[in-house]
Amino acid sequence: MTDRIRRVVTAQDAAGQSYLLSDGIAANAVEVASMPGLVVTDLWETVRTPADNRGTDDAAARPLRHEPPAGGSLFRTVEFPPDHTWQGSVDSQQAFDSIGGGHTRIAGSNDPMMHKSATIDYVIVLRGEIYAVMDRGEVLLRAGDVLVQRGTNHSWSNRSNESCLIGVVLISADPL
Repeated sequence: MTDRIRRVVTAQDAAGQSYLLSDGIAANAVEVASMPGLVVTDLWETVRTPADNRGTDDAAARPLRHEPPAGGSLFRTVEFPPDHTWQGSVDSQQAFDSIGGGHTRIAGSNDPMMHKSATIDYVIVLRGEIYAVMDRGEVLLRAGDVLVQRGTNHSWSNRSNESCLIGVVLISADPL
C-alpha cells in the first residue's frame, strides 16, 4: 500500500495577511522504477539558507533528486516495502541512479543499498518499523522514533511484513 500524503502550504498576500495557498495530495510522489514499492514523496525544497518564503511557486514541482541543492534542504517521505519483496531482484546502482543518487552508493559494501550523502537528516518513523544499518551496528526504529543521520554510511532494512513510512528533512552539509 502506498500512502498518499496530504500537503498543506501557507503563503502571505501583498497586504501581509497569511492564507492557505494549497491543500491536497502531494503531487511529487515517485515509485522508484527499479525497486517497486519504494515510494519517495518530495513535499518541499529550499535552495538556500536562510530560506526565501516569498512567492507562491511550488518548491517541490521538479524532478526527484536524492540530495538537496548545496545550501538547501528537502522535506520528504519515503515508503519502504518489506525486504523480502525486493531483495535479490534489484540493481541497486540503477535504483540510486534513477533518483540522481548514484554517486552516494558505497561501492563494494556487503549491503547493496549502503550509501552516504552530504546531508544531515532528521528522520522520524511515521508508520511501521525499520532498521537503520551502519557499517558497524544497527538499530530498530519504530513509529515515533527519531534518527539524526549525520552524513555517515547508512542503509535501511525493513524486515517486517508491512511497509514502513518515514518522514525526512535533509539539509545540505559539508561531506565527512
